[in-house]
Amino acid sequence: MSLADVAGAGRLPDLTGLLDTCQVGGFRADFVSWGFYTKPAWRNYWHRHSFYEVCLAYTGAGRFSVGGEHHDVGTGEVFLARPGDVHEIESSREDPLGIAFWGFTLRGGREAPGPDERGWWSGLTDPAGPVVSRRTGSLAEVVTALAGYADPVRSGYDAGLAGLGAALVVDTARAFANEDDLQVEPPPRDRPSQVVAAMRRHLADNLCRPVRVRDVAATVHLSERHAERMFREQTGASLMATLRRMRLELAAALLLDTGPTVTEVARACGYPDVRAFSTAFRRLHGHSPLEHRARSGTLHL
Repeated sequence: MSLADVAGAGRLPDLTGLLDTCQVGGFRADFVSWGFYTKPAWRNYWHRHSFYEVCLAYTGAGRFSVGGEHHDVGTGEVFLARPGDVHEIESSREDPLGIAFWGFTLRGGREAPGPDERGWWSGLTDPAGPVVSRRTGSLAEVVTALAGYADPVRSGYDAGLAGLGAALVVDTARAFANEDDLQVEPPPRDRPSQVVAAMRRHLADNLCRPVRVRDVAATVHLSERHAERMFREQTGASLMATLRRMRLELAAALLLDTGPTVTEVARACGYPDVRAFSTAFRRLHGHSPLEHRARSGTLHL
């Protein structure tokens, strides 16, 4: 569904009372208005607000005036009136302007950021910043998704709306921020470590099942040789040695429950043969599974 479809259905105002506030980046955003202006041609005369009013044009053309400045606006542009800005919007008669609009306040500790502390919010908080932008990002998609959460309302709507509301505020501010203020140091992404972590998760999730090196390598889309080498380099142990240790550590924990038999514990840890299990357990922990249970694991500890 497109933003024009959402406008035609008149669904955006349904968010009133459903999404009233959200937390975003240390700010609290309180939403005060939602809606659309559609055909026929229209005009809202000079006025001002105590909140940020944002308009996203999805069709047509018009003029947005702030103070003594006049801006031609049209499809694919977003324009902003900051708190206290006297402004008006006039739709073209020949090509009526269709907009989605939302209004919100922004409160928090960054209303007046220092010169070394700027980011996505600077596009809103800088009174000298631009008021018209074509950098709409994912605004249309977020607004459409918000409307979808409003009709019909289903369980989990509050969490979903809060997340989308935060995304709406961030994307709104980004549209008007200086590009330099949006630059951040990307978080470190250690690709090999992520791959090894995925292999360890696969082992942990399949302790009771037969596991081979090829199975683990396939989960991270590597050859068996490459996967084994990468895992050994970062952990100091082979995949199968790690699997055995994880199984026997799980067994040590399960044996503290007197309910299951040693045979049942062995099978739960991927050992169909209880003798092989007992031998491996003694080799790692220094005593048999029955001794471990009898002493409540104190020898193991």
